[in-house]
Amino acid sequence: MRADARHNRVRILLAARQVFVDEGPDVPLDEIAGRAGVGIATLYRHFPSRSALIRSVAVDVMEVLYEAATDAAQRESDPFEALRSFMHAALDSKAGAVMPALFGRVENVKPFDEERDAVGPLGRLIARAREAGLLREGVVTGDIVFMILRLARLMPGAGFSQDEALAHRQLDIYLDGLQPPAAGPRRGELPEPAISAGRVRHIRAWMATATSGPAAMSRSLSGTWRGRTTVRARPKGNLNGRRSTRHRPSNGG
Repeated sequence: MRADARHNRVRILLAARQVFVDEGPDVPLDEIAGRAGVGIATLYRHFPSRSALIRSVAVDVMEVLYEAATDAAQRESDPFEALRSFMHAALDSKAGAVMPALFGRVENVKPFDEERDAVGPLGRLIARAREAGLLREGVVTGDIVFMILRLARLMPGAGFSQDEALAHRQLDIYLDGLQPPAAGPRRGELPEPAISAGRVRHIRAWMATATSGPAAMSRSLSGTWRGRTTVRARPKGNLNGRRSTRHRPSNGG
């Protein structure tokens, strides 16, 4: 496959992944082509049917998770930080949102290469962290997988611009809870956004009425933080090159 064809294929898969999360697997294929910046004929050359595209998205997501798990194991010397790195990468991949959207729509019941199944390397990450005394006893693979599924679900309503950042913050809180007391102090301040009780009420009211567009939601969150915000790099190997921010939460919970 030529380099430009490979590039187009990757763009289509990434666009389809996002559209399936946002609108479901029955969205018109020309909308996916438009999101990818290619023509509908190009999409059909790579994926001759909707079912072929759905299956390819599922396989691609599983491949991304496998690579994230193996990369974290090789890159991070601290076993718990390797697990943390994988979970943040898995959240960025949107696997926990796209796979539920495709349930019942993948034609082949065994579409995944068992040799490149992320469950294996994830289990080894968990075992390493537990053997090092950095992961509490009783934590199993399903605890990690299903937390990613829960955190990957979008907030109700549209236009919540801080949804992904909030999911990463909540993941850090969850990860801290996975460590036994003997593992030592927490990693320090949590990444933003810290949404105070007042802002929770404001957002709840906005979501209940939904009379304003996404810009209004962004403005509603603009006062969530006080003081200067500092930025730290996300763990190396972050799939989408995003950066996380860290801050000191405002008063009010």
